[in-house]
Amino acid sequence: MITLLTGSSGFFGSEYIKLWKPDPIITLGRKNSVVKADLSIQVPQIDAVDLVVHAAGKAHAVPGTDLEKKEFFNVNVTGTKNLLLALENAPLLPRYFVFISSVAVYGLETGNLVDEDSPLLAVDPYGKSKIEAEKLVTDWCKKNNVICTILRLPLLAGKNPPGNLKSMINGIKAGYYFNIAGGKAKKSMVMALDVAKIIPKAAVVGGIYNLTDQHHPSFLELSSLMAKQLGKKRPLNIPKWVASLLAKTGDALGSKAPINSNKLSKIISDLTFDDSKAQHKIGWKPGAVLEQLEIF
Repeated sequence: MITLLTGSSGFFGSEYIKLWKPDPIITLGRKNSVVKADLSIQVPQIDAVDLVVHAAGKAHAVPGTDLEKKEFFNVNVTGTKNLLLALENAPLLPRYFVFISSVAVYGLETGNLVDEDSPLLAVDPYGKSKIEAEKLVTDWCKKNNVICTILRLPLLAGKNPPGNLKSMINGIKAGYYFNIAGGKAKKSMVMALDVAKIIPKAAVVGGIYNLTDQHHPSFLELSSLMAKQLGKKRPLNIPKWVASLLAKTGDALGSKAPINSNKLSKIISDLTFDDSKAQHKIGWKPGAVLEQLEIF
């Protein structure tokens, strides 16, 4: 089966290639790809493929200007639209399309075992752009009789992870990371390699799925593991009442403050997602992040 992979130079794309490299994979991206194209502004020429794994996208950034907000839609929405146009121009349509989406589409800051039937309430540029991209993909696949799979992912873990996990690692290395209120809050995450493993099976079934490691590690568990691997002492804890005082100060200082009441609420609240649908429909059996994670 010939696969077209977008976002091959990204964190997930790199894991996918390492796992499936002996198989024929056509990569599409702005650099180091078989098909070189910027999907946000180009409709590339593509040969016929069996499976499309659309992992390209903009994430791990907090937009500070309208232009930065627009970039999420340029990459995640227009980029998806141009990919679909390119597929329509190919000699044959693919049989399967897998879209790498995000639990950010739910727009939640707290919650426990949120499932796929929950409303899509995102109002931030990243979450909203993913909602729009999901609709483009599902409508296109339905129109063209292509089996569509959407994988809504939480934090992705693996070696040299991006985003919040990278920030945590850097903070522990430098000695400025602290747990708050005991670090008890649980957050869903999943190993990128486990997601890559399930794609061929998920692709032929189709559907929308949350994927997690089913353990939902706490900040305390995760930071303790990272500190051990880095040869550092376990991070210290800031009591909730101290953090609340700091957050109120941050409220007065404005958006540039390292902590405010909104950020504190996110940090001390659980946010977990239910992947029982994936377990039943596609045989999802991931490993626990705390048992598999090697950060370097």
